[in-house]
Amino acid sequence: MTVQVDADTRREIEDFLYHEARLADESRYEEWEALVTDDIHYWVPYGSGDYEPGTRVSFLNDNRTRLATRIRQLMSGVRYSQVPKSPMRRMISNIQILDVDGDEYTVGSNFVIYEHAVQATNDIHTWAGRATHRIRRTDDGLRIAAKKVELVNATEALPNLTFII
Repeated sequence: MTVQVDADTRREIEDFLYHEARLADESRYEEWEALVTDDIHYWVPYGSGDYEPGTRVSFLNDNRTRLATRIRQLMSGVRYSQVPKSPMRRMISNIQILDVDGDEYTVGSNFVIYEHAVQATNDIHTWAGRATHRIRRTDDGLRIAAKKVELVNATEALPNLTFII
């Protein structure tokens, strides 16, 4: 079920998601990190994500501190799985406002990421799935309070997942 919002709000949210994707594609991690709240929960579940994050194994289950550590590692130049950085491009579609609760919007979207693994195999990896963002309106603009990334192949062995997905 989707929730109706005015056209300006919808456009603002869509533009925010496109901006987030571009920053991640271009490995502009400090700028990407500025888009998140201090209480962010960033989760890539194993499987469908229909469980509480702390109850089963996940690919990623980060709070703000862990996410900041991951970003610092990516920016250090010694995270060899991303040296040189993988060129990437994301396609985002089917953006839907799922819920509005005060100053927060729950937004679902489908995505496909093409990653060129130049560090190792030189293969093109395709990452597809559904993202659910909880986007909060703050004095500094829209910010990501939570992001859940459900990969299509999340029950299979996956290539190295060392970038912001």
